Amino acid sequence: MGNILITGATGLLGSSLYPHLNKCGYEVKTHARANHADFMFDLSNRVESYEMLTQLQPSVIINLCSLSNVDLCENHVDLAYLANTRTVENLAHWIRIAGAECHFVQISTDHVYDGVGPHVEDEITITNNYAFSKYAGELAAVRVPCTILRTNFVGRSKVAHRESLTDWVYNSMKGGRYVQVLNDVFFSPLSITTLVEMIELVLRKKPVGIFNLGSNIGMSKADFAFAFAECLNLPTNMTRIESNDATFLKTYRPKDMRMDSLKFEHMLGVKLPHISEQIKQIAQEYNEIT
Repeated sequence: MGNILITGATGLLGSSLYPHLNKCGYEVKTHARANHADFMFDLSNRVESYEMLTQLQPSVIINLCSLSNVDLCENHVDLAYLANTRTVENLAHWIRIAGAECHFVQISTDHVYDGVGPHVEDEITITNNYAFSKYAGELAAVRVPCTILRTNFVGRSKVAHRESLTDWVYNSMKGGRYVQVLNDVFFSPLSITTLVEMIELVLRKKPVGIFNLGSNIGMSKADFAFAFAECLNLPTNMTRIESNDATFLKTYRPKDMRMDSLKFEHMLGVKLPHISEQIKQIAQEYNEIT
């Protein structure tokens, strides 16, 4: 396999994906907007994007660029478009006009689902501008041979000043802070460790299509937080609340993002883990730093 390009490589996922692919023997180049990457510029700039891609001639592009701050996306539609849609348009358009033999892997989101889950891939419900801009990115990606992965991930962050959900729970409980956790919001996340392994499998098999990629069963974010804290024998200074009572939420979030990932399992020949197994795996990673 030739050059692999990871865009948005210095974020929560990229900071784990890059070393994993290196360890697996892939030749990887990285892009970031500002720091610590082989190429550094705003990927929404089409001219600079084409210059980089023409120079590199990647055989695979893994696009991790995303603006995931839901409130910011809601209040600044232009920023959401540039980060979550325009970047994908530029990457896919270069593949088309260059006639490149390049497989495109687009990391999308479970926020495109709402209502009672688990959801299959065609059950789209758009409830905020973050979800809309990510779905628009998917529509741009499908114009070329691509794998679109709708996912949600948790686990230890390797990026300074960027907390994951489990970082937030861990740091809050270790610091003796009392926090509120959402009792009526459901999801089916994977650990970052499992997710990077699944992305590497995608690189080998290159399935074409849109796939849910999450843990089996799923649970509420409150149940997840309590199970994670208890697995680490941390104090559970948490109060369960309903999302309608959460004053820290300014923009509507989907209440049930649980995904049915059978399509991915069947296509890739893999069995995805139960969410309880993922909690134990992540807890072990935190135990290693205590």
